[in-house]
Amino acid sequence: METDIVTCPHCGKRNRVPAAATGTPRCANCHQWLPWIAAAGDTDFTEVAEKASVPVLVDLWATWCGPCRMVSPALEQLATERAGQLKLVKVDVDKAPATSQRFTVQAVPTLLLLEHGRILARQSGAAPVAALRNWLDNALSADSAKEGRS
Repeated sequence: METDIVTCPHCGKRNRVPAAATGTPRCANCHQWLPWIAAAGDTDFTEVAEKASVPVLVDLWATWCGPCRMVSPALEQLATERAGQLKLVKVDVDKAPATSQRFTVQAVPTLLLLEHGRILARQSGAAPVAALRNWLDNALSADSAKEGRS
């Protein structure tokens, strides 16, 4: 399983963060939540995205896609803002054809919000960070209300 090095936004300490884990990553130095951003493909999507302990924002993107490159910093900002509450999983559709087919991706970027493998929301196309934050909040609050967890 892949491990990334993440610099803590609070204290600057570099931490190893696994793509898949049972909990949520915290800084080894200051114990603050770390942004959890991982890549996944056809072979490890279930382990990385569907078994996560927090809701997962899936970015189905392609290297040749301009809007995908434009929206990526906004998604990373959201993952940082919601460290400990959200995981960002990036899936290159050209390298993960089975995953993109499973979610019937017809345009990139396509964003999915998953919780334990269940799709809570879906959006195609790039959007500014404020619109994405609003989309996330609405999807999570609608799911919480539906489940009686508000």
